[in-house]
Amino acid sequence: MGLKLLKSKDMGIDLGTANTLIFIKDEGIVLNEPSVIAENNISGEIIAVGHQAKAMLGKAPNNITVVKPLQDGVISDFDKTGEMLRVLISRACEGKKFANFKVAIGVPSGVTEVEKRAVEETVREMGAEEVFILEEPFAAAIGAGLPIDSDEGCMIVDIGGGTTDIAVIALGGIVASTSIRYAGDKFNEAVISYVRRTYNLLIGDKTAEQLKSEIGCAALDLDENGNEIIKTMQARGRDVLSGLPKVVEISNKDLMLALSESVDVIVDGVRATIEKTPPEIAADIAINGLVLAGGGGLLYNLDKLICERTGIKVSTAANAFEAVAEGTGTSLDDLNKLKHYVMSKKRIEY
Repeated sequence: MGLKLLKSKDMGIDLGTANTLIFIKDEGIVLNEPSVIAENNISGEIIAVGHQAKAMLGKAPNNITVVKPLQDGVISDFDKTGEMLRVLISRACEGKKFANFKVAIGVPSGVTEVEKRAVEETVREMGAEEVFILEEPFAAAIGAGLPIDSDEGCMIVDIGGGTTDIAVIALGGIVASTSIRYAGDKFNEAVISYVRRTYNLLIGDKTAEQLKSEIGCAALDLDENGNEIIKTMQARGRDVLSGLPKVVEISNKDLMLALSESVDVIVDGVRATIEKTPPEIAADIAINGLVLAGGGGLLYNLDKLICERTGIKVSTAANAFEAVAEGTGTSLDDLNKLKHYVMSKKRIEY
């Protein structure tokens, strides 16, 4: 007896460089897993996807390849992206088979039309009737609750894993946008490089991620006497000189210095986007400010630093990490608007 098809469940997917999130209508976000896949080199069998695969990074034996199929905001491996997406959609649906459902997918802005079609084809093979591809900053703006259909301009800065996407939106379309390949992954690389250069300590991506999440900051807080408030955390790795295990105390000031170049590039991107925005809409941004979204948007004091350097009011979306997924999911509530959003694209390259 064949597998019975269940009632359709429309879904939104945030296909991110670092994480993939799936939103199902009437249920909310049901899956949040790293965009990582592990394969047996000999048999070609997919061994793990998501959290289990990420745990293998830097630890897998020679017969197992662990990869992030999306790199720097582009799909670097079509086949593995497709395999990963199939597994994650099946996991989100708890192994049940659905048909004739609609899907909106948020993809990094660096993804090409060919890559978008490949993603669309994969999702259609899973039973999707209609597939809509949204650029992540637009989806993030919807998810963050910005008034994207208003004649007043709004601005979103979506800092993901591979790219920082900055967009000025008005009347349901992107007026000006910027895509920078400085985001979460670059933050990690900068931390690894700084710790090696400063402390002769070689750490892995996982440790860099922990340092960034726990004590990372764009600017330091000051106490009532104007002194810097310093926080520290132990980092374990290998001594570059002796080759032996080593533990070093790393401070939030170290992290601020390590991330300063990446933060500067993002601030410059905000400035460049505003400079190319029509004056009337730039005036709206001056009044309404901008919103930070994405995992990188949660970097401590980043909002304060951007505000100080640009003079623009900055807030962080309450659902910063989930904004793209929630935006793709809720966009399916009005298909006429969604079709307009997909068609309305105007880019400013930077």
